[in-house]
Amino acid sequence: MRHWLMKSEPDVYSIDDLERDRRTTWEGVRNYQARNFLRDDMKVGDLVLFYHSNAEPAGVAGVARVCREAYADPTQFDPQSAYHDPGAKPEAPRWLMVDVEFVRKLPALVALDALKADPSLEGMYVIRRGMRLSVQPVTPAHFAHVLRMGGAA
Repeated sequence: MRHWLMKSEPDVYSIDDLERDRRTTWEGVRNYQARNFLRDDMKVGDLVLFYHSNAEPAGVAGVARVCREAYADPTQFDPQSAYHDPGAKPEAPRWLMVDVEFVRKLPALVALDALKADPSLEGMYVIRRGMRLSVQPVTPAHFAHVLRMGGAA
């Protein structure tokens, strides 16, 4: 099993929305490196730190689990979608998505500032300057530490 951090703006889709829906598609990934993580490395059962981005404060709000491996993201073919890609073809999709399911909310949001201030999390992608990937790997040790910081372990 691998561990991940996936970013979502809470005004678009939050951990509360996932708790309500129980399961969702993770569409709209339009970065090749993030797409490759989805396609090549993410497996059913992998755990995800659900991260609220572009929020005040930004931070880890909960845990999700991958419940369906990568498949074609239909929004790439929809001219009405903000995620439309005119170069993508149904016979050779360029963009993929996975499905995730709710596991739990953290008792306390783990803010980005707290992540950056903790020397135990050195090397974690999300605290690197300029890191904008919406899907990124997390080591098991970092994953467990973030859960402890959020009061969940």
